[in-house]
Amino acid sequence: MDLNRLHSIYFLGIGGIGMSAQARYFLHRGMRIAGYDRAGTPFIRQLIREGIAIHDTEDISLLPSDIDLVIYTPAIPSDHAEFLFLKEKGYPMMKRAEVLGELTRGKFTIAVAGTHGKTTITSMIAHIFKTAGIRVNAFIGGISRNYGSNLVDDPDPEIMIVEADEYDRSFLELSPDIAVISAMDADHLDIYGSYEKMVESYMEFAARVKTGGHLVVNHAIRNHFPQDHRIWTVSVSEPQADCVAEDVCFTGGRQRLSVRLPRQRFDALQIGVPGRFNVENALTAVAAASLTGIEEAVIRRALGSFEGVARRFDFRVVTDKVVYIDDYAHHPREIAACIRAARDLYPGRRITGIFQPHLFTRTRDFLVDFAHSLDQLDEVILLDIYPAREQPIEGISSDKLLEMIDLQQKCICTRDTLLNELAIREVDILLSLGAGDIDQLVDSIGQLLKMRYETV
Repeated sequence: MDLNRLHSIYFLGIGGIGMSAQARYFLHRGMRIAGYDRAGTPFIRQLIREGIAIHDTEDISLLPSDIDLVIYTPAIPSDHAEFLFLKEKGYPMMKRAEVLGELTRGKFTIAVAGTHGKTTITSMIAHIFKTAGIRVNAFIGGISRNYGSNLVDDPDPEIMIVEADEYDRSFLELSPDIAVISAMDADHLDIYGSYEKMVESYMEFAARVKTGGHLVVNHAIRNHFPQDHRIWTVSVSEPQADCVAEDVCFTGGRQRLSVRLPRQRFDALQIGVPGRFNVENALTAVAAASLTGIEEAVIRRALGSFEGVARRFDFRVVTDKVVYIDDYAHHPREIAACIRAARDLYPGRRITGIFQPHLFTRTRDFLVDFAHSLDQLDEVILLDIYPAREQPIEGISSDKLLEMIDLQQKCICTRDTLLNELAIREVDILLSLGAGDIDQLVDSIGQLLKMRYETV
């Protein structure tokens, strides 16, 4: 099927970050786009303003009459009324990952995978190539602050840059020229069943790199992959890596580092976003860009002007009295990295965290690890678990997690009572953490803090 010659595409689960990027891609090419999603979020309202017809009820009478292709996310349940109807009637149907595989086929592709950092790395690489004046399509798992979208689009791209999702083994639809694997911490064990099975899928993804291509991996996971001269390893601490960060320093909310590559060295690069984890992200992006011959001056300019990604250590309120940072962190390691970044930037100040656990299975699998990460806060407010596609699991709840946290200052509340809880607390540094619908509270939290602390 020639995807670029279709007229009407219907998206089941159009509000997902990966789905919406594809919807925008086809919309920009003059196709009629419609979709279903149950969440009436500001993001979906933005898609509607862009010209996409979206409804939020399972109703086959609302389906367009002239659908050429149905694109769906694996998060759509198999008993969804519209899914069942479209399948029974024989409409052509493709998973989002299959579509991404088709769009990248025959094009030079950089695919970024990993349990942490992939969205920021994908955005950084896209910004480096755009800064170089190279025509790119980039499908990003977040909203790039530089481009105001999860899609960087060009009608005639030279290079495809894509975030490669490990969920449901989606990244195995890709055959990149350069593959990046930033980390392989245990995650999505509801899909894989075990950490070992998850690693096997990453190894399969690495094996899909085209002949003559390259694999860029974190040095800490190097031993999972066969000895191969195509592999470049990156590290912020291991001098034996191929790409090493040196002379790292943190000043005034910005970071500086030198990068030692196999045949060259870039001194005193500045990164426009804070956080030790972003040093590693930048190093990985530099490695991938260097493999394609991007010049040092371009890399230097791009990293310095990189504005980050929405919900990735995202500053929402910054005043003398209070700082509010929102982050997508939903894995114990990500939470710990976010808290550490806040400590680095604001030493000695009191940090309050609001955390919404995402998925019952993930909460079950990492209950102890979540508690240890959250113990690095000064106080914590837990919201109920965001279930997404899952049913509750007996004995797994935010109350159970709260019991395991050692902090003296800890509580649990609902989304509806969170603002009341914040209104009676003294807040210094506030973090909101999670991958569920906590993002819909961010604007209200910011407004509350501004009203409280700007009028004191």
